[in-house]
Amino acid sequence: MNSEKPKHAAAWTVLFSLISIAWVFPIVLVFINSFKQKAYISRNAFSLPMGKAFVGLENYTRGIETTDFFASFGWTLLITVGSVVLILLCTSMCAWWIVRVNNWAAKLLYTLFLFNMIVPFQMVMFTLSKIADTLKLNTPWGLCFVYLGFGAGLAVFIFTGVVKGIPASLEESAMIDGASVPRIFFQIVVPIMKPSIVSVAILQAMWIWNDYLLPYLTLDLGKYKTISVAVQYLKGGYGSVDMGAMMACLVLAIVPIIAFYLICQKYIVKGVMTGAVKG
Repeated sequence: MNSEKPKHAAAWTVLFSLISIAWVFPIVLVFINSFKQKAYISRNAFSLPMGKAFVGLENYTRGIETTDFFASFGWTLLITVGSVVLILLCTSMCAWWIVRVNNWAAKLLYTLFLFNMIVPFQMVMFTLSKIADTLKLNTPWGLCFVYLGFGAGLAVFIFTGVVKGIPASLEESAMIDGASVPRIFFQIVVPIMKPSIVSVAILQAMWIWNDYLLPYLTLDLGKYKTISVAVQYLKGGYGSVDMGAMMACLVLAIVPIIAFYLICQKYIVKGVMTGAVKG
């Protein structure tokens, strides 16, 4: 029996290693092709950038100039940070209120947040585009509130589960000592929720940073472009695409969010499991 367990463990290790390679390989392929000429990318995308195929940083320079990458990077960063901060602040307070009040209004509100997770985006995207123009939400700051609406369901679901696991006696003791409601929330509740807050921040940041459809439908593209939208401008007439510059821009786009994920990944499982078990 003892000899069988290492065999099973080795088999699972090999299996998950292969799966990991399958997931990482497309990213590696994009990185390799970002240093190759367009003709060589189309001819043999799996070859290494050697000899005449190697163009150095030419694709990166051309991609940055063509897409005005740094401006798009700035708008994407602003939208992502603003949206994530807004989602974390509003939904954590809302989840705390839902759990502690626990009346019919709170239960109804919680049900609506759960319904928000079920409704497909395609059902509301055309109406959303019209409403965004009418309410002047076609700016990066307005888009943050749009993301708040779409991201609130999952965040409230996770935070509600976490708050249910926090003893109310902690808050009652602080209230007896004279602590105000904001102080109780930010100095007692928030530190306990930290793992879940970080996990929600990672999930929301990865979604918002890589999102294409919402910025495309909502933003005034004459003034503001996110990276995902700007990359589309590398397409030329008659279906031609500057693949080298596009690969280079994709590498520049994924590096920040991968770095952010690697720094904070240890909180994801811990935070999500806490909310799921207590919820």
